[in-house]
This record gives sequence, C-alpha cells and structure tokens, in this order.
Amino acid sequence: MPHPVIIDCDPGHDDALALLLAAGDSRLRLLGVTTVAGNQTLDKTTRNAQRILALAGAGDVPVAAGCDRPLVGELAVADYIHGPSGLDGPDLDVPVTPVAEEHAVELTRRLVTESAEPVTLIALGPLTNVALLLRTHPEIRSRVRRIVFMGGSTERGNTTPYGEFNIVTDPEAADIVVRSGLPLTMVGLNVTHQVRATAGIIAEFQSLGSRTGRVCAELMTFFAGAYLRNFALGDPPVHDPVAVACVLDPALVQTVTAPLAIELAGTCTRGATVVDLHHRTGRADNAQIAVGIDVEAFWRTLMKAVSRYT
Repeated sequence: MPHPVIIDCDPGHDDALALLLAAGDSRLRLLGVTTVAGNQTLDKTTRNAQRILALAGAGDVPVAAGCDRPLVGELAVADYIHGPSGLDGPDLDVPVTPVAEEHAVELTRRLVTESAEPVTLIALGPLTNVALLLRTHPEIRSRVRRIVFMGGSTERGNTTPYGEFNIVTDPEAADIVVRSGLPLTMVGLNVTHQVRATAGIIAEFQSLGSRTGRVCAELMTFFAGAYLRNFALGDPPVHDPVAVACVLDPALVQTVTAPLAIELAGTCTRGATVVDLHHRTGRADNAQIAVGIDVEAFWRTLMKAVSRYT
C-alpha cells in the first residue's frame, strides 16, 4: 500500500521538485500539503504550492496555509535565492484550486486522525507548523509514524556559519520538534550538497519533452544562477527532494542514530544542529541522521517521477 504522507513546505525551487517527486511516485499517498513562511512570505509559498500541484495534475490534494512568522523573532525570507515570487524562472501561470479554509495545523490534525494508518510528516521548511501541531494537539502523536525534516547539518551552515536556513528561521520550533520524543530523521546539508543539479541534469529535464520537464529545467537554471551569485557554486544542491526520497526508499539515504539538539542561545551558533555522531555527550539517541546518499539512484527516482507528467 502507498505510504501516507503530509508535506509541510515553503516553495522554493527545491520544494517544487520535492512536491513533484511526492505526487509522481506511486509509493507515496500525498494526503495534503501545508505551507509555512520561510523561503518567501506565506501568501507566496502557498500560491507556489498550489501552482506546483496544479502542474502535477494533483489539484485534488488539499493545501492549507499555516504560520506566517516564526515562533520567536521576525521572518527573514530567502529572496536572494528564490527571487521575489519564491519560484522565479519559469512561467507558472496555471489555474489553481482554492486553499482550504482550515489552518495548516488543523488540516494536518484532521488528516492524521482520519488516516487508516500512521502518517509520516515530511517537513521541508521552517518547523513552525509542526511544532505548533505537537503543542496544540498532543493526542495525535500516536498517529504520526515519523517526522522527516530537511534542515540542519552535521557540518557547517548556509545562513550563518553553523546554521542552516530552515532551522535558523525558527530555532524554537525546531527545538520543540527535536525534543518531542517522536521518531525523527534529519536530512541536512551534509547530504543534500552531494545532490547537485548539474548542466547534465538540467538538460535531462529538458529532454523529457514535457511542460513539466521544461519547468524543472527552468527552475534549476534560475536556481543555479542564484547559487553561483551567492555561494560561488555553479551546480546548486537540491535539498528538499532528498527528504522525500528518504521516505520513498530508505535504501537511497544512509542514516545513523545519534543524539540531536538545537542550539538556541549561542552568540555565534543560534540555530545550529548539534549532532553527537561520536556519542561524546552521554545524551540519549533521539534521531536518525542522514550521512550519505546514492546520488545516481536518487536522480533516476526523481526523473522517473517527473517523466510521468505532461
């Protein structure tokens, strides 16, 4: 049976590929998509999720908007990477279905409760919605199979020297999730930076000959330019689809069990993910940490999903 999942996201170029992968692979049953402010403001991330689902022919998947700011502090968007729309590059002017009237937290609660089997939550943006769900609806914990989140790193960051964007945007939310006691998988920069949208990959998207393939090529072309300008990386890492692939096929992504904590008070390290890979602290293991990936198999999986679209 397909694995039931809910995706919480802030599209975002790499979120777009993640949604296409999740909707296009029959091993997953995408119950719903919720949005959070992160890569862009909430109105834009929600609109972008609607547009990608419409492109995928998945307009029947409910979309609900969530939190428009972090639990603490002000929102700082990543327009320097994703552009003013959050999905700059292709023409995505497509008819979309309305957003659900429920808040993202309420939609998630309802879908998890109604599911015949436990649901995996895949979080691709700041963890604000997920933290609020766990705080306001603790009764659903037994219905959550696992939380898989793209964020953090076992090494350096991309927003601060030690902080990755999703975690830095809302460290308090990440701390709530990490200390929840639920099964967790962290997919961080140490792995996602191994998966680059090279010129060859962009050409392969284009060669699919479909509108969706062209959109993916245009998304990655814009993304590549942004990474070259901001990080001097010509081939951009596609972070978020790796978290989806981790759920699709655990054999694609190698993980180890380790203690994980979020740094909240460090002068230079707020938002850092403290991963005790060598078990030096004496803390209990509380997460699966992604440490490796079969890059070729990942791209085959993503291309196969995208090739199903027109």
